[in-house]
Amino acid sequence: MASFPVEVLFGIYLGILTGIIPALVSWAFGFLFKYVTGVTVPAFGVVVLAVAIAGVNGGLLALNDPTFTQSANQVRLTVAVIVVLMLSLYAHSVGDKMGAEFPRKLSLRKLTNRTLSTDVVELVGGRGQVRVTVSGDIADMEGYPPVPADLRREIREGSWTFPADVPMDELESRVADRLRTEYDLTDVAVRLDERARATVSAAPPLGGLSKRIPAGKRGVSLRALLPTGTARGDDVVVSTDGDTYRGTVVSLRSDRAGETPITEGRPAPDGGEAATPAPSQPLPVADGGDGRVTVAIDTVQAESLLGSTADRLTIQSRGTRREYQLVSLLRRAGNRIQKVSIRESAPIAGTTIGDATVRDTYGVTVLAVRHDGDWQFSPRGSQPLSAGDDLFVVGSRAAITTFREAVA
Repeated sequence: MASFPVEVLFGIYLGILTGIIPALVSWAFGFLFKYVTGVTVPAFGVVVLAVAIAGVNGGLLALNDPTFTQSANQVRLTVAVIVVLMLSLYAHSVGDKMGAEFPRKLSLRKLTNRTLSTDVVELVGGRGQVRVTVSGDIADMEGYPPVPADLRREIREGSWTFPADVPMDELESRVADRLRTEYDLTDVAVRLDERARATVSAAPPLGGLSKRIPAGKRGVSLRALLPTGTARGDDVVVSTDGDTYRGTVVSLRSDRAGETPITEGRPAPDGGEAATPAPSQPLPVADGGDGRVTVAIDTVQAESLLGSTADRLTIQSRGTRREYQLVSLLRRAGNRIQKVSIRESAPIAGTTIGDATVRDTYGVTVLAVRHDGDWQFSPRGSQPLSAGDDLFVVGSRAAITTFREAVA
């Protein structure tokens, strides 16, 4: 048997080698329990776990085993056990402290949220955009007829651009709404992957134009020079030889897309048979030039318009959306509007807007606050702020970034 100091050194060496894994496990338990539940794991439980991992005779029971107590290496083993316990207790303490101080920005919902790959995000005008394409064939939806082959091909070859700073669930909803609007789909389901590739299940259009024409109106199709940007829902004025007709666009086709003009059952101009073009899908927005447009007008006026030739088609203004004008003015001045959620350890949590001096300290203005589930617009300085409250703030990009880092 070696001398006592040598046995102690051997014990420290053995304890360090053996205690690495128990220390890591103790740190992980301490960190995760404190971070997720806010509860500190008892030190005794950490001791039992560490010795159980390091021991080969049943953890703490090994201390009473004759092979341990009567061993010639008793000093060495005892020192090793003490070192393992010290390492485990220290690692547990560090993990518990880190769990208490680590920013609580993660949640189960955020961990399960899907995100887009940065490789597919394009920066356009300082903002991220993503181009969504269709992956694979278009699946049919149960309970609906199959989608026609030409419509499948058109959807599969399409692509659409959306902002990249929206959650994946909302992006999927936007893609589905876009498909439903552009192709008159009865129903559609979209699933996106991290590469912005969409898996689409769709139900074909049912009812055609009839479901888009209001009661008391009649759809009339005519050839006209379509202004660039004409879209469904636009209010138009059709001018003929001596009359004008007001209506709403419900469908349009442009000759630039290589489509044959459709006469919608009307006789051809030369008195022959009506034209029977190949079926094609209506465009969401006209790219300008000659084409055919279907307009919903009053039933009384429809009869006279059927026998007339459209000389001019003009689009009526629907006015200016003042809320968009305000956003444009803010952006021109270098300001942005963002939504910020207050975390638990934020310096403004538990205070009011006035006491926190949000405008003077951070350079942002609070437009609205959701406190206790209720929204308060143009809040006063006495408006309380608590952890979990949502704020809409306006300010420069740098100011909002500073404010978000401080409180969100």
